[in-house]
Amino acid sequence: MNAPTTPSTALDKHTGEPLRPTDGQLALAEAVRNGETRETHGTQTVPASRYTDPAHFEAEKRALFDRLPQVLCPSALLPEPGMAVPHDQTGRPLLITRDKQGEAHVFLNVCQHRGTRLVEGEDVQCSSKLVCPYHAWTYQLDGRLLALPRADTFPGLDKAQYGLKELPSCEAGGLIWFSPQADADFSLAETLGEDFSAFAMEQSFLFRRRTHTVKGNWKLIMDAFLESYHVLRLHANTIGPFFKDGITAGDTVGPHMRSAVGRLEEVEGVDFTDMAALRRVITFAYQLLPATVIVPSPDYVNVMVLMPQAHDLTLVEDFMLIPEAPATDKARDHWERSWALLDGGVFGSEDFRAAELGQQGLESGAVDHITLGTLEGGIKRFDETVQEYLRAVN
Repeated sequence: MNAPTTPSTALDKHTGEPLRPTDGQLALAEAVRNGETRETHGTQTVPASRYTDPAHFEAEKRALFDRLPQVLCPSALLPEPGMAVPHDQTGRPLLITRDKQGEAHVFLNVCQHRGTRLVEGEDVQCSSKLVCPYHAWTYQLDGRLLALPRADTFPGLDKAQYGLKELPSCEAGGLIWFSPQADADFSLAETLGEDFSAFAMEQSFLFRRRTHTVKGNWKLIMDAFLESYHVLRLHANTIGPFFKDGITAGDTVGPHMRSAVGRLEEVEGVDFTDMAALRRVITFAYQLLPATVIVPSPDYVNVMVLMPQAHDLTLVEDFMLIPEAPATDKARDHWERSWALLDGGVFGSEDFRAAELGQQGLESGAVDHITLGTLEGGIKRFDETVQEYLRAVN
């Protein structure tokens, strides 16, 4: 990992005030300092079929991905008013926009005239309007139908009734969430947003974005970020040495999980109320139900959004957020090295590859359950949470 570039005291760019951790972040940091590890007692198991059974996967989709609020992308993907980006990986034709007032929206990417896809591609587009390529029906970025050619040929048509179909969404802490359900409750997204605001995520710059295709079950990818047992082994040649003899603490925010890891010799005497100082010695990780992982490093943040396609296939979109746009070649090179280390190395070549190898092994039938030690309790807790949602629906 590269040396951090954050100042001794991180400041909020908008208020000029020092960034401070939330109470929850402070509690986890103190637990690390006090050596209060979150370990389970005894060996536990999870049935292998929960990773290999297509029917079980379909049940998870219905209970989780078709019902719960979930992260789509960081706010930094659309940093300015007048931007839009298509998003298809959830299985729905979505369109994320930021209107001229700066408010984010999530629509179905479907023209209300004849159902044509409104915006093509996957790149962010800058425009004050959305124009259908078929008949040029034109929409505002807030979804309102603005104009249509030959309006006289649609007698009695009320434009107010032909706005884009909007899905419930929420922007909090530098993340844009959406929900497939009309009665969505985003209160936990807003609560977690306080944590992410402490990392200054809503004022970050999106440095890089990449989608990985992983031939593995989505939970095998989540599992890698729910335990630290593998870090010194799988990541021995990358980030493993930075976590040697680390102490891990964790808690939950509703169904979402939050963890912190640090070394006792490094945290002694550190002022944890100084966010920059805290981030230099404590590495936080967030596992958001259903399938988002957020890992803040000392000077940047990785947001990974998992989008399951099948029981053995997952798309992972990785976003790297940095404090500000690189102003020099030296700064750009620094961030490029960080991006190459994590996205291409630690995540792409190690964590995601391990998930693929695990899928291959479980599909063979050689084991009928995975075995979890006391350092892997987060995986069991996550499995239990998923099962609770499945029972609630079925």
